[in-house]
Amino acid sequence: MRNSFEHIKGKVLAVSALTAALTLSAGMVSEMALAATPAAMAPASLTQREVSDGLYEMVYSPAANAVYVASAQGYKGVNGGVLYQLDPTTLATKGETHTDLKNFGMAADDNGKLYYTTNTLDGGVSKVDAQSGKVLQRLMFKGKDKDGDPVGAREILFHKGQLFIGGVADPGFISVVDADTMTLKTRIENAGKWVTGIIYSSFNDRIYAANGGGEILVINPHSHKIEQRWTPGDNNTYLFLNMAEDPASGRLFVTDDSKAKTTLVFDEKSGKVIKRLAGDALGIKFNAKRNEIYISQRESKKVLQIDASSYAVKNTWQFDNHPNSLLVSPNGDTLYVTVKQDFNEDNTTKGPDSVARISLH
Repeated sequence: MRNSFEHIKGKVLAVSALTAALTLSAGMVSEMALAATPAAMAPASLTQREVSDGLYEMVYSPAANAVYVASAQGYKGVNGGVLYQLDPTTLATKGETHTDLKNFGMAADDNGKLYYTTNTLDGGVSKVDAQSGKVLQRLMFKGKDKDGDPVGAREILFHKGQLFIGGVADPGFISVVDADTMTLKTRIENAGKWVTGIIYSSFNDRIYAANGGGEILVINPHSHKIEQRWTPGDNNTYLFLNMAEDPASGRLFVTDDSKAKTTLVFDEKSGKVIKRLAGDALGIKFNAKRNEIYISQRESKKVLQIDASSYAVKNTWQFDNHPNSLLVSPNGDTLYVTVKQDFNEDNTTKGPDSVARISLH
């Protein structure tokens, strides 16, 4: 998200301030290669619309033919948030659900009839009907952090009727929730400092969880046990954030937008890093149809389109503000981007956030 890390009571803002440069080594895509980016696509390929304050993650529902966007709204004197239903072609608002809690992470069930959003600041998760927009159920997690605040429920994964939800704590944990009954089944403990990204790997039938200590946890989705912990193995400091997978080749792509400012490519067979792509990197998606990787560069105000075989940058889209979360349509033809404004010192923003639609044809 800078995702829900943006404002977990100011802690998250510090976590995703994300600074420093990466020292190149053998196998890296060079800074020069990234700088030699082709000109941005014709404006006709990109449309953008201001939507609201506090936009974060998105899901696509084929059942409702809509893109849903989680919004936390403002942070100064604003209670609650909104879930926006957008037309996937025009980005026009088709529906709004006003919620008493703020919304950050999102995941949809397999048919897109239901989706789930994390209420990060309050340590909860809500189930929403995609057609009606109604909040059907909610689960609030127990426990407080060292400051007495709810532990932030950040990223969320739906997998085979279960929700895997990362807890932003030190040590972090993953809550496993029955998506049907919205009851807590178990907690995966000792998950390292701040559980950030969570994805399912169809390559090896495992769940990967990234954390702020620079680890990738390899979790058995059946036993809920952490079986392996992958690290870059170079003794440098990493704060992993988001992940994407190419299951055909067994590669895991991991962004680090803090000190490392890089995207690491792990070989899923060995758990070793096989490539490093230099440059600030926040959101990341893999598009199997086009064999492409998309990376949002919040600091550089760019989204990169990268050939997944050669790692060459095929295209760059430049924004006036900060691209954040990414979403690829199920048919692989469209990329959606949430674009965030800067924050003022009083936690207000300089204007509403936007959603951009990029045609990949």
